[in-house]
Amino acid sequence: MTLRLVLAAAVLALAPALAPAKLLRYASQDDPLTLDPHAANLAASSRTTQNIYETLVWRDKDWKVVPWLAVRWSQPDEKTWRFHLRDGVTFHDGAPFTADDVVFSANRALSPLSQMRVSLQGVARAVKVDRLTVDLVMAEPNPALLAHLTQFRIMNRAWSEKNGATQPQDFKGKEDTFASRNTNGTGAYRLKERQPDVRTVLLRHDAWWGRAAGVESGNVTEVVMLPIKSNATRVAALLSGEVDFVLDPPTQDVARLRQDPGVKIQEGGELRVQYLAFDTHRDELLYGSERTKNPFKDARVRRAVAHAIDADAIRAKVMRGFSRPVGALITPGVAGYSAEGDVRVPYDRARAKALLAEAGYPNGFEVTLDAGNIQPAADIAQAVAAMLAQVGIRARPNIVPQANYFPKIERFDTSFYVLSWGGGVTADSLYTLQALYNTPGKKGEGDFNMGRWSDPATDALLARLRVEKDEARRTAITRDILKRAAAEMPLVPIHQPLIPWAMRKNVTAPFSPVNVLYFHRARVD
Repeated sequence: MTLRLVLAAAVLALAPALAPAKLLRYASQDDPLTLDPHAANLAASSRTTQNIYETLVWRDKDWKVVPWLAVRWSQPDEKTWRFHLRDGVTFHDGAPFTADDVVFSANRALSPLSQMRVSLQGVARAVKVDRLTVDLVMAEPNPALLAHLTQFRIMNRAWSEKNGATQPQDFKGKEDTFASRNTNGTGAYRLKERQPDVRTVLLRHDAWWGRAAGVESGNVTEVVMLPIKSNATRVAALLSGEVDFVLDPPTQDVARLRQDPGVKIQEGGELRVQYLAFDTHRDELLYGSERTKNPFKDARVRRAVAHAIDADAIRAKVMRGFSRPVGALITPGVAGYSAEGDVRVPYDRARAKALLAEAGYPNGFEVTLDAGNIQPAADIAQAVAAMLAQVGIRARPNIVPQANYFPKIERFDTSFYVLSWGGGVTADSLYTLQALYNTPGKKGEGDFNMGRWSDPATDALLARLRVEKDEARRTAITRDILKRAAAEMPLVPIHQPLIPWAMRKNVTAPFSPVNVLYFHRARVD
């Protein structure tokens, strides 16, 4: 028998034991803006990095915190959390995972450049105890530390030092770094190819510890992530079979997609709220007709905007029913939620006009309303502008490419903007309230308070919430913060999106309340 025949026979003999390659072609309107796990707290980037980098603790299918890279933990004293790390875990380049990587990643995540400081809320530093044990030493108690740690992603120290990536990318300054384009995690998938705005390709990490531990339920070996900004093109690609999964099908097309025999729709409520925000810091309106003063510094004007927004109309016309109007940034499913704190300002144009007149703007004013060019934000901006026109506020929508939008508002280069916030990543109210309502400036506080609203009473409540251990008292403090926010209205909550995913019939994709597909749970049959 020739050598070629021998090799062919060997391949045939092995074939039944080899799992067939399973490709998932994944499409959404977004492209990851960075792959650096500590640089930016953005959903579009996290959807990719959460499949590459891992955390000490994670969540199961019921969204309960479970051991992950740490197998157990304890509190030797009030200021110390001790984590015992999983042995045998390797990074994608084969390097072993140890306490050195946790200490390095903690220092990196706590850097002033990091937008993920909140993932280590209350932590002063990480200290290596031995190769597989690390202590998180607290500057102050954090009763919700485990929930926050679900967003603390671990990088390899040696790889980062070798490639000049010891500090997070300066995302706000549009810095380009090795870590923003390359990855080395311990997760179920590793990066094969990255072409911004073209495609990102992930391959299954065959040495992933989770496979042997039995936490994998999927069979996907390769993922091709395609940013397709056009709604019509994304839908056409799914219907033709060119893609297998669409994260964000246009809501107006969902009914039509349901009728296609080759497609199925999966729905779920995302723990996210869409809202409007104001520049309450400047004394003049940066983008608008009132050049010598800023109407949004007056709470009556902000409340007038809230009364002018018909969230039910947005639900029906823009979201095609895929939203739930809300009165707070905390949704059911997030610790601290209470119906008493979720009371929506009623739609009332007469009241809005009266408040504007009372504040000295009987004829309204002009202002630019910024929004990213992804849906539904762009359509919401158009709808809000039409509603505000009915009460005299002439809002001009400024639709900005997503890659430029976040750097713009992070420079506070805005007067009025549309954004959304997902509180489900930690499922604890502190994560949301501290990021959006705290006076900005301190490390980890007010990181996404782009309107720079400052209220000493709210800051004092947040300081209490950070250290309170009793669940009932935490809920009461959260309710008081939301009541304070409802009175001052620095942000106007609009709705909680209800998410449809669209996929080919042969795809199984378990839904998550943070609108992330975890590829190790997906199947292509």
